[in-house]
Amino acid sequence: MFIDTHAHLNLDPFFKDPEPYVERAVKAGVTRMIVPSIDIKTSERAISLADRFDCIYAAVGIHPHDSKEAPQDYIPILEEFLQHPKVCAVGEIGMDHYRNYAPRDDQLRVFREQVELARSLQYPMIIHNRAADDDTYAVLESLAYFRAQFHCFGSDAVYAKRVMDKGALISFTGVVTFSKKVTALVEMLPLERLMIETDSPWMAPVPYRGKQNEPAYVVEVAKSYAKIFQQPLEHIAATTTATAEEFFGFK
Repeated sequence: MFIDTHAHLNLDPFFKDPEPYVERAVKAGVTRMIVPSIDIKTSERAISLADRFDCIYAAVGIHPHDSKEAPQDYIPILEEFLQHPKVCAVGEIGMDHYRNYAPRDDQLRVFREQVELARSLQYPMIIHNRAADDDTYAVLESLAYFRAQFHCFGSDAVYAKRVMDKGALISFTGVVTFSKKVTALVEMLPLERLMIETDSPWMAPVPYRGKQNEPAYVVEVAKSYAKIFQQPLEHIAATTTATAEEFFGFK
């Protein structure tokens, strides 16, 4: 039993015809998929998928790349979305100083407002942090709220310890199947603080590298964890699933 904690099934090509991807994932043993959002439209799509498929849950939020375009009333809209029984997190939110598709001031304002929303309603957050370690940490620290999953983790071991010491969790994508640097990092981290994800349609693992990623391939991430921690795949599945269930509040 696996949980793909980050799969963008609300984006194309998935959203046009999601059934084959969901069916392949379930056949591979993926019992739940969390669909994060990047704006209001994809938040609505994520909820519609959650309504349609028992195994899909939604996260709603504004991605840093889209922060400049966020409507003025986006917080009340997200707050309403969060009342849906299958919306389990605020996300994907955060900071990105690598691409800088949106001004830093807009990113900072929108990120902070969404952390405040998550804290006020006691929801977990799915964090996008790229080349923005200090700014991301500063916002969470200032609001004293670290109920966060640092998805597609790309920082170093020092930063990993820093956020985990505050209570945050970390997840890795298919990059762990081919990057020695990421493998070395995972070796230094406690398994019980890790989750697995695909970040579909990107970050496809070996042996699918170069192809479109999909939730069924999250099993390859778990297999890499099994090699790194020298544990049976069943143990990895049980541990990462239990961590995700507790973090996202699944029954």
